[in-house]
Amino acid sequence: MSSDIAIKVENLSKCYQIYDKPRDRLLQMLSRGRKQYFREFWALKDASFEVKKGETVGIIGRNGSGKSTLLQLICGTLNPTSGTIKVNGRIAALLELGSGFNPEFTGRENVKLSASLYGLTQDEIEACFGEIEAFAEIGEFIDQPVKTYSSGMYVRLAFAVSINVHPDILIVDEALAVGDAAFQAKCMARLKALMNAGTTVLFVSHDTASIRNLCQRVLWLNHGDMVAYGEPEPVIGKYVAEMHLATNSGLSQLRESASAKDETSNFSQAIDNLARMDDCCSFAEGWRRYGDGRATIANVQLLNSQYLPAETLYLREEFVIRILIRAKAPVENPAFGFSFRDLKGNQVTGSVTTNHKAPTIRHLEAGKEYVVEIRGQNILSQGVYTLNLGVESVIEPNVAHEFVDVVENAIVFRSNFGCDPANIFPAMVWQDVKFSMPESNLEVV
Repeated sequence: MSSDIAIKVENLSKCYQIYDKPRDRLLQMLSRGRKQYFREFWALKDASFEVKKGETVGIIGRNGSGKSTLLQLICGTLNPTSGTIKVNGRIAALLELGSGFNPEFTGRENVKLSASLYGLTQDEIEACFGEIEAFAEIGEFIDQPVKTYSSGMYVRLAFAVSINVHPDILIVDEALAVGDAAFQAKCMARLKALMNAGTTVLFVSHDTASIRNLCQRVLWLNHGDMVAYGEPEPVIGKYVAEMHLATNSGLSQLRESASAKDETSNFSQAIDNLARMDDCCSFAEGWRRYGDGRATIANVQLLNSQYLPAETLYLREEFVIRILIRAKAPVENPAFGFSFRDLKGNQVTGSVTTNHKAPTIRHLEAGKEYVVEIRGQNILSQGVYTLNLGVESVIEPNVAHEFVDVVENAIVFRSNFGCDPANIFPAMVWQDVKFSMPESNLEVV
């Protein structure tokens, strides 16, 4: 294998034997190959590709396409049915939550054990332990048994170990989807630093924007087959078009069923539920707030065009954001705003009342509750987004605002293109424009 190649895969396949009944395993052993009591499932079939040193390769595909199987084969935790794998350098892998951790050991003990398995000496482990502990940010839990950890704490510690053992090759299999938005951003920054330093990275994700931004090459798997391997734009473009139409067909059927409900009663129920819910119970996991606290956002609902709580909004669909605000002290000249952010924290679209001419906004009186309603149309590209809300006190419109209460990551939802292939567009937001082709007297020379 050439010295500039980090990973070389040739005709790699993995087949599993699927037994319908537990006793069939015993019968298969006793038959000595004379009869077959299992079905074959080919998780990966004849995959061949090369990854150069310092290259970042994204791996995409639907669930069950063979992505995780491929990574486990490369890491050596699975043996191939056929084919060969050649790896040049130390591999650090984050294949699943707490992979390789002993649940009875403390975090500190697991860090030292994992680092030693990566080939680090005792002195090297002691030298990098501080960085691992600081990056994981799990505090005193570092000395508690790993079995007491939440899923977020698992992934924090596992990722901290993987990136701080100075790997030549780093493999990440969707583990970052578990962390909160702030931790995901932190991990992305560290990944970019490793890439810039020349680390070879294999990166599995359903976030095609991350794949497009981070990777030099993309591998697309489908039902164990290699569909494509090459430059990000053409591979991702074909993948997105195929996946969108397949996914949207199923979601449209669900929407048709939900839209049969009575819209008026749903809207009335949404209003009532907003005030009856316990404070903050409507917020998504990982939400956070800041502000002076004169008023607080108690609850929020994101409703679709049928006035149902929205897990998915379609392109151009009308939506309603209903916010319950509880004033603890007077707030003069209040302003209300919202934004939709992607999972990297980029503020994609949003608005605040001071952006609009003469909105009817009353002063907030202490001890009273208010419902603020925001109506709009979904213009987001297909993907996952968070709803972020703000209550501000205006000192000078759009120049000086005091933060009264800001809630980030209040709701997580998905934007969807629908079944019409004409709805697919290559941008973050939809722009409604008019196209024309005027008559021209220009001549081609």
